[in-house]
Amino acid sequence: MPTNPRTSPPAPGTPESIPHSTVSAASTEQWKDGKRYLWLIGLVVPSLAFVALGGWAATGWGVWLWIGPIIVLGLVPAIDLVAGLDRTNPPDDAIEALEKDRYYRWITYLFLPIQYLGFVAAFYVIARGAPFGLGELGTVGEVGLAITIGTIGGIGINTAHELGHKREENERWLSKVALAQSFYGHFYIEHNRGHHVRVATPEDPASSRLGESFYAFWPRTVSGGVRSAWSLERKRYARKQQHPFRPGNDVLNAWVMSLVLWGALVAWLGWSILPLLVLQAVVGFSLLEVVNYMEHYGMLRQKVGARQRYERVDPSHSWNSNNIATNVLLYHLQRHSDHHANP
Repeated sequence: MPTNPRTSPPAPGTPESIPHSTVSAASTEQWKDGKRYLWLIGLVVPSLAFVALGGWAATGWGVWLWIGPIIVLGLVPAIDLVAGLDRTNPPDDAIEALEKDRYYRWITYLFLPIQYLGFVAAFYVIARGAPFGLGELGTVGEVGLAITIGTIGGIGINTAHELGHKREENERWLSKVALAQSFYGHFYIEHNRGHHVRVATPEDPASSRLGESFYAFWPRTVSGGVRSAWSLERKRYARKQQHPFRPGNDVLNAWVMSLVLWGALVAWLGWSILPLLVLQAVVGFSLLEVVNYMEHYGMLRQKVGARQRYERVDPSHSWNSNNIATNVLLYHLQRHSDHHANP
């Protein structure tokens, strides 16, 4: 969804701009978002926890508990193959109006309560068994449900990404809330202040290198992201001549959210759920890192000028995908070149 308004004065001969706005009246009248109500499809993903539990309760079939990876990694890509490409794009002078339309914001807000209701319900069933005498899930069912919850959490990281790029403080706070399930709250700092600065350079842990396999990239990006986020916050406090162990440290307070969430669930439901909490977190942030791996694979910015600084990020430093189903599901994440050129 739109994240950065790019504006220009009206061309000679066009209708005057709306007062106190850079948006042409003609633009807002002529261009309409044809996918306006398709964006609600993004809320299907957090609902998959209830679909999984409901389908299993109704039929007794354990395959329902694996619906997360079946839908996200199987059905959605298949729809992409059939539905084809999305070649539509809003004109530059309509983006400001889109940015002000609260409808788009509320879609991301609504993801979070559905995500966490499903998260808690799933782990309650894992720990205590299904209500109404429906019995136990079994080990395979528990693993499948945890992977489904992890898949939801992985898409939740994308929602956190959308919220984390907004200017409003409440949306940035909600970004960290979305990341708490996957214990990946440091992404909020590393992505915005690390990845966007160092993208397509050897210094960026989230940019995969030419010839690097995903299995080599994964440990490098996971560990490197943690180190990068902590370093960024430590340096921020060093400039104030303060130590970094403070409540305002955005890495620490994001991790505290995860500790409180996980600790409350373990205290309520028992230690037996901890391995599955870890499993769903690994699945969630691994989905993010698969996307990172593809978005900048092999891209390398050159050093220019007498001071040998990296060239400015431009659209050539990211890969894109215009497949309509995944772009609607992930709020146009795959139109990644524009995201980095106009973050």
